[in-house]
Amino acid sequence: MLKLPIYLDNSATTPMDPRVLEQMVPYFHEKFGNAASRSHSFGWVTEEAVDYAREQVAKLINADAKEIIFTSGSTEANNLALKGVFEMYASKGNHIISVTTEHKCILDACKHIEKLGGSYTLLEVDDQGMIDLKELEAAITDKTILISVMYANNEIGVIHPIKEIAAIAKKHNVLFHTDATQAAGKIPIDVQEDGIHLLSMSAHKMYGPKGVGCLYVRRKNPRVKVTAQMDGGGHERGMRSGTLNVPGIVAFGAACEINAKEMYDDAARLSKLRDKLENALLKLEESYVNGKRDSRMPHITNISFKYVEGEGLMMAFNKDIAVSSGSACTSASLEPSYVLKALGLGDDLAHSSIRFSLGRFTTEEEIDFTIKKLTDAVNRMRDISPLWEMFKEGIDISTVEFKPH
Repeated sequence: MLKLPIYLDNSATTPMDPRVLEQMVPYFHEKFGNAASRSHSFGWVTEEAVDYAREQVAKLINADAKEIIFTSGSTEANNLALKGVFEMYASKGNHIISVTTEHKCILDACKHIEKLGGSYTLLEVDDQGMIDLKELEAAITDKTILISVMYANNEIGVIHPIKEIAAIAKKHNVLFHTDATQAAGKIPIDVQEDGIHLLSMSAHKMYGPKGVGCLYVRRKNPRVKVTAQMDGGGHERGMRSGTLNVPGIVAFGAACEINAKEMYDDAARLSKLRDKLENALLKLEESYVNGKRDSRMPHITNISFKYVEGEGLMMAFNKDIAVSSGSACTSASLEPSYVLKALGLGDDLAHSSIRFSLGRFTTEEEIDFTIKKLTDAVNRMRDISPLWEMFKEGIDISTVEFKPH
């Protein structure tokens, strides 16, 4: 039995896996101790649970447990990585390189660093959402201390060539950070093999709870240090003070362990469903997939429906289907997605795009319903669109001047 509404916005957040919740619950009431309380059994029990979770998280990305610094999520982890490196390596330089399509928290951290006297370069992407590695290398100066490039984009799902970027960073003795929020737990990540120095991830994007994430900080070859952005009792090896969110951390660990076991099956199933959705919707005239199709996450597709306004289209079916027209962090804005604009899309196409992100609990029945509902909505909206009528009559709309009354 199909249950409405259908949730296809898993890149914004995922529902918690019941198996994760089950492991988390006892740490709210039975095992409620402070993990920093070392003088009695209540603290010992929770400290042990945190240590175990740290191992589970580390294993997901082939790191050492001591390299995992727990945070409140990826936004905090990204801030700690960029600002922490900027402060720690100030004597070496003050220049950071990132990309125009990064998450807002990376872009805003760069702006903050500029106010503190640092500088940053944002690399452009091509129409597929990919950076030019030659441009990346050319942007490195003797003052560059960090390159930060996301593992996979949250709006279009493209996966960047992380290993190659890390190799360029290593060649120039520059640190490399990746925001792996959208990729961790969904595709294999190996910080050793990839040569990553710092990596951010968040539990709520991988069927864990909101409010917990981590920053991986490499301990050797090279040993990386970041200056704490939160001062206090010196928790998390002095890099992030504050009483640990034990239930969240336990759940984060459990989510990582489940993902490590199930990501391959999940990816195979979801990419089939995603392709079914995509192929059906591309049968609609003037529909386009945004981003590089052969190098992207298995569960994301971002499609523009020309001559249809995205927000209006979403309103036509948002009682039944939850999707987004941009990143969840900027969706309150009526501006077209800056990620899609960076790909070179005009306002019309950027405004007419919808991101579908599938998840572990998405069913084929839900995808079939979505295909029908969306096809009907696009056709209905085009039927009443004067622009669509002009297009069908062969008028080149880009040459038409619209005069205000």
